[in-house]
Amino acid sequence: MKTNFRNLALLVLMMLAAAVASVMRPTEVMAKARDKVDLELIIPKAFGDWRHLEQSSGQVINPQQTALLASLYSQTLSRSYVNPQGAVIMLSIAYGENQSDGLALHYPDICYPAQGFNVTSSQRVNVSTPLGSIPASRLSTELGRRKEPLTYWSTIGNKAVQGGTQRKLEQMRYGFHGQIPDGLIFRVSTISADAPLAYGLQEQFIGQLLAAVPPNQRQFLSGISAN
Repeated sequence: MKTNFRNLALLVLMMLAAAVASVMRPTEVMAKARDKVDLELIIPKAFGDWRHLEQSSGQVINPQQTALLASLYSQTLSRSYVNPQGAVIMLSIAYGENQSDGLALHYPDICYPAQGFNVTSSQRVNVSTPLGSIPASRLSTELGRRKEPLTYWSTIGNKAVQGGTQRKLEQMRYGFHGQIPDGLIFRVSTISADAPLAYGLQEQFIGQLLAAVPPNQRQFLSGISAN
């Protein structure tokens, strides 16, 4: 008798859990409420000290196969920029409209080694800009003689997050409000054996780029509040 009651109670609890999960399942796609996202138009080709470099000997590397990029992201953008001193910054942005578990962002910490790069150092930082700071990560990577320090961050919805745990918590927060957030990875890198110099140039580049885009797009790109 007790066994039958316990089994019935478990069945009722399972049914309740399924019902709650169904009710709380996010249905509102956040990307549909945004202004149309077009990375080619959002990111200017000239700003501050930087100009788009149409042809570069140091090509932007996207260490993921084209088919995988297409399945994970709605849009990608890769460009190189040069300043008057001849320094080159490589920019890569990957945007995904649906940041559910199966379509989550893939981070350079994993993607670079998967394509043969060695990650020689990794640190979490706050990138300082005149408009605010951004929680980000810095990696030093190398592939043969190519040394490529890079700075990157990711966003979920309108917030920059560091690491998988923060990403998951932010995704759950949106889910509790019935929303499926979008998200992006913003990455800048430099081919240089001088990592501190490269990171300094990258920080300058990021600050000048964010100052050149409209405030609402600034928050979309970096999590920095539009106010």
